[in-house]
This record gives sequence, C-alpha cells and structure tokens, in this order.
Amino acid sequence: MDNGLSLSIFVIEADLKPVLAFASKKNSDAEIILLDERIRAKLRSVNSGGRPVCNDLSILRLRLARSEERAIYNDKASSMESGMRMVFLFKLDEIDDVGDQSPDA
Repeated sequence: MDNGLSLSIFVIEADLKPVLAFASKKNSDAEIILLDERIRAKLRSVNSGGRPVCNDLSILRLRLARSEERAIYNDKASSMESGMRMVFLFKLDEIDDVGDQSPDA
C-alpha cells in the first residue's frame, strides 16, 4: 500500500556538505537509510579532491533536496537500473580497482 505518497528527494550531508541524494516516500524511511552503517562506511571509503568524504567523527544529517540537487539526482538516476538509486552530489576521485561506486556496493 503506497498511501498515495509521491517520492521525495532527500540529501545526506556530511559535516554540512551535501554528499548523497536518494528518493523515499516517507521521512521515516529516509532516516533509516541515514542510520545504515553501510552508508557511512561507503562515504568513508570514497574520496573527492584527494580527501575522504567523511570520517568516523563526521556528523551526518538528513534534509530535503534543494532544486539544484533534485536536478542532479533526476539526471543521474534516470540512467540507473531500477531499485534504490543513490547519487553522489560531487565528483568522485578515480579509484585504482574496477568496481561499483554506488553507495550500496
């Protein structure tokens, strides 16, 4: 039962910097994603500008996406397979090994 709710785009911020966008019907579901240790582990494992996106002391917060963040999410998510789509809101550094850089990897 979907209760007629539409998808909202949420953003996870790490230390007040927007890093990850995803869609969810309910705020409570989005909060569960924020608390998932796999998300934090993935954010610790990726770099941007030679620096980790977050560390063990980073404060993660959840909020609704702004219009420009929704546009980035919609553009990138449209080319992804169905399922939970998560989009980084910044350019990732290249990685040495070939692998998926999606947050659920």
